[in-house]
Amino acid sequence: MTPEATSDSVPRPGGTGPLAGRTVSRIGYGAMQLERLHDRRDDAVALLRHAVERGVDHVDTAEFYGSGFVNEVIREALRPEDDVLVVTKVGADSNPGGRVRLRLAQRPEELRASVEDNLRSLGVERLDVVNLRRLDTGPGLRPEGDQVVDLDDQLATMTALRDEGKIGAIGLSSVTLDTLRRALPAGIVCVQNAYSLVARDDELLLELCAAEGVAWVPFFPLGGAFPGLPKVTDDPTVQDVAAALGATPSQVGLAWLLHHAPNVLLIPGTADAAHLEENIAVGDIALDATTLGALDAVTSRSYDVPIG
Repeated sequence: MTPEATSDSVPRPGGTGPLAGRTVSRIGYGAMQLERLHDRRDDAVALLRHAVERGVDHVDTAEFYGSGFVNEVIREALRPEDDVLVVTKVGADSNPGGRVRLRLAQRPEELRASVEDNLRSLGVERLDVVNLRRLDTGPGLRPEGDQVVDLDDQLATMTALRDEGKIGAIGLSSVTLDTLRRALPAGIVCVQNAYSLVARDDELLLELCAAEGVAWVPFFPLGGAFPGLPKVTDDPTVQDVAAALGATPSQVGLAWLLHHAPNVLLIPGTADAAHLEENIAVGDIALDATTLGALDAVTSRSYDVPIG
């Protein structure tokens, strides 16, 4: 895998791939972990600056990460000349003090309010990409009561916001194959679902994305985010491959995703500079046919575990 360089000759981690009409690094940065640096704001800004300086030009965020803190860090750290594509999401809001840290916000007026909140905290006039997190599948909360909203009503709001120039492009998150099929005519540019080497329920969804030129951006790419969910790093085959390559099991799990499909973009997150370097190095890991075959044969287990 040969990384392509940015305009100032910094290699793009993992090479490049298309997203919303742009060419971005296939290894991006998931900013959620920056909220762990809430009391060390300067360190959070410095970490994100380091990621950009290392060629990362695709950042994933949400207003509900740290109740706006993460977006504020992005606003402070990124400069126009960095030309970083920032993807945010709507469909949930932060719920400080609640048993579950998120509350659903699926109604059209809530989606619009969340877009406005992201515009304010990021300090921009237009959001590059906004993912509508439907929460129809995967681990996590499920809509109930007035939070059960028809997809067409949500897409009408999202496309209106795009027509108004507040959104550049629309993505989806936590959706089923049927939902994606229904939504494609609206011009979907990416899908974020829980997906990893050990949890591949959405293989058909990934294949449809590849066929339609839609980026596949897995969250929980190493599994195990909630108790009882499978972890890539616990798998013996992954551990054996890592030992043979002189890599970590986490790096092998991420490298498999890059090799598995050309439309995969990664957004691994971290609050640690050394871990960031490990994630960036994933783009240099080569997996031969024999190794890929062994990893492909790893048993996939279901991710459909509601919580909350």
